[in-house]
Amino acid sequence: MSKRQDGNAFAPTLTLLCGGVGVLTGALIAGSMVLVPPTAAQAKPAYAAATGLPCGKCHVNPAGGGPNTDFGKQFAANGHKL
Repeated sequence: MSKRQDGNAFAPTLTLLCGGVGVLTGALIAGSMVLVPPTAAQAKPAYAAATGLPCGKCHVNPAGGGPNTDFGKQFAANGHKL
């Protein structure tokens, strides 16, 4: 094996190794994204139980979760207290 002009005979091997590690890392991240599904945000039923109000009072969705109504935004801004 002959030396390159810059004196580093291992540069092509190192470049190939680093590229392989990058591809492997990308594959692992993509695989994790496929295998680990995202979890949906959920309303806190404890707030409904504590206040006696239905989930739909604070959330646009009557079942709870998702965006808040104006009342829900005020409830959150007040430290989740009525």
